[in-house]
Amino acid sequence: MSKIIVDEQYLEIIEGTNLLQACLENNIYIPNLCYLKERKEKNASCRLCFVEIEGMPKPVTSCTLDVEDGMVVRTDTPAVRRLQRTAFQLLMSVHEVDCAHCPANKKCELQKIARFLKLGLKPKGLDHSLRELETDHDHPFLEYFPHRCVLCGKCIYVCKKRNGRPYLTFAGRGLDTQISFFGDKDPLKLPCAECLACTLICPVAAIIAKTDT
Repeated sequence: MSKIIVDEQYLEIIEGTNLLQACLENNIYIPNLCYLKERKEKNASCRLCFVEIEGMPKPVTSCTLDVEDGMVVRTDTPAVRRLQRTAFQLLMSVHEVDCAHCPANKKCELQKIARFLKLGLKPKGLDHSLRELETDHDHPFLEYFPHRCVLCGKCIYVCKKRNGRPYLTFAGRGLDTQISFFGDKDPLKLPCAECLACTLICPVAAIIAKTDT
């Protein structure tokens, strides 16, 4: 076991445990969107889970670090909050805020993070610019709303884990990046009707099941 200190709280954690997971499992909330415990590759794409580690010159993403004995962690410093709020505001600057008509309303991770960081969902001082991407209604079982999507990649991961291969992928580059369906669209050849894992894991209802599925 490794002994660490997080926000002056002493914890005993199995060495090698992911730092973000260790904090979450001990009721120390760190904002995050893209982290999955079982996913080995930690890409830190949401840039929200910053912490300060004693001995390190600047804040680091907690999802990319493993617990080490003697580690001293601070999750609530001015530098950490500044980075988290900036990342969140940039994310929301390209997000369609229409909570009243969104299936994720009141259980949305973005709403939870906004409350935690004491921010509004519509960033002040930044232009709100939706990407020119169309809602995808072509899939026989699913609908994809790119203006809700936070590109966390969770849907791609669980699809591959559940079905042995992904039926989803990232497409496009830069601001045009979105989730895309690929492969045969024949309903009889798709596992989606009995799976829907991507809809369950999505933190913002960017992928939902069609009402007749």
